[in-house]
Amino acid sequence: MNKIQQLFERKNKNILSVYFTAGYPELESTNEILTALADNGVDMIEIGMPYSDPLADGPVIQHSSSVAIANGMTIAKLFEQLGKLKLSREVPLLLMGYLNPVIQYGFENFCRDASAVGISGLIIPDLPLREYRLEYEVITKKYGLSFVFLITPETSEERIREIDNLSDGFIYAVSSSSVTGRATDESRKEDYFKRIGAMNLKNPVVVGFGVKDKATFEHACKYLNGAISGTAFINQLTGNEKSIEENTKTFLNMFR
Repeated sequence: MNKIQQLFERKNKNILSVYFTAGYPELESTNEILTALADNGVDMIEIGMPYSDPLADGPVIQHSSSVAIANGMTIAKLFEQLGKLKLSREVPLLLMGYLNPVIQYGFENFCRDASAVGISGLIIPDLPLREYRLEYEVITKKYGLSFVFLITPETSEERIREIDNLSDGFIYAVSSSSVTGRATDESRKEDYFKRIGAMNLKNPVVVGFGVKDKATFEHACKYLNGAISGTAFINQLTGNEKSIEENTKTFLNMFR
């Protein structure tokens, strides 16, 4: 089992995952943020690979990506940084980004190098399910990486079950048909979370989009296995004079 699978073996509820953009606010912030998150008890971490033309990112994450690219962040630079990382806890790390830069890097080269620096999973929202199954699944499995698929309130039960059969880490449930960081209707989310929870999927389900505080986190965890917060954390890192360590503690305390 990789670290994602080990995490859900020992803890199956109230999983808190945090997303941030590599290279933001400064090029060399990546490992400092990872260390602060791990030291302050986060369960799982998603490292965003900045991209100039994202599909699902709201304005806050788009801005952080633009700054990170201007700072000089690339996939190769990220792997160089992660190669120097030493964490105090066995926290699963995932890379989240878009297919174009990964293809330019070389998909197998990317998986090999990701695995070598301690990555356990990949989230690439614009890699189609069929192409993954036919061409890329064998590569991710070769390097021990879990591939995480996204579902939305509009995803059919048939497709969800197909995703469940292909998955070996967790399923990412986008809470609404919107982009990251937008306010959404909590009552509509509840029906969606209940429906997914009642499907008795073999993989855990973790909620993303709109998770910003203890109330939204607990609402997601009431029916599913955990939740991911990204925009709120990037906002916390932005525009104040506190250190990354202080900002991370302040942010994580909102969920306790």
